[in-house]
Amino acid sequence: MGTAKAPKPAKYFVALLLSDLVLLTAVENDLTVLLGEIDGRSAMKPWTESKFYEKEMGPGLQRGFLSFAAMRSPAELAEIKLRTQLIEDRYRDRDSNGRRVNLDPGYIDAFKLVLASTKDAGQRIYLDGGIYAEATLIYHDGGFHGLPYTYPDYLWPGTIAFMTRLRARYLEGLRHIG
Repeated sequence: MGTAKAPKPAKYFVALLLSDLVLLTAVENDLTVLLGEIDGRSAMKPWTESKFYEKEMGPGLQRGFLSFAAMRSPAELAEIKLRTQLIEDRYRDRDSNGRRVNLDPGYIDAFKLVLASTKDAGQRIYLDGGIYAEATLIYHDGGFHGLPYTYPDYLWPGTIAFMTRLRARYLEGLRHIG
């Protein structure tokens, strides 16, 4: 029989989907208040994977990722997702009430990339406060691999490269905390 123990800390990131890059600096500042110092930024790239968000957010969406220096417990994921929703609300279009920014927090550990969501699905596990989690990428055979439900933008070569660098920083950080 195994013995229950606290998990190792995880390396957090936030996926950003923006309708207006002018918002990026302000959103980054808000995320820094929530998650601490930013230690990595991907390039912002046009998001053309679907039209799902265009009705609410408009055309010309940009996708990017930020990572954060502080390591945190994976148990914080639900609370962080709830708090990123408050940041999204701060930037809503006051005329249409549509979001101008979509923030999806997640974390990386040695074995996987986990995303938070407000939507239930067969592969998602309920956490708390209406928030679910899913393993979106699995690390094995020296790299990240998608699953049948992995969002296409998480399989972009640039995303995989960014998350691989993030995992390397995570493993180095683990060495420093013992």
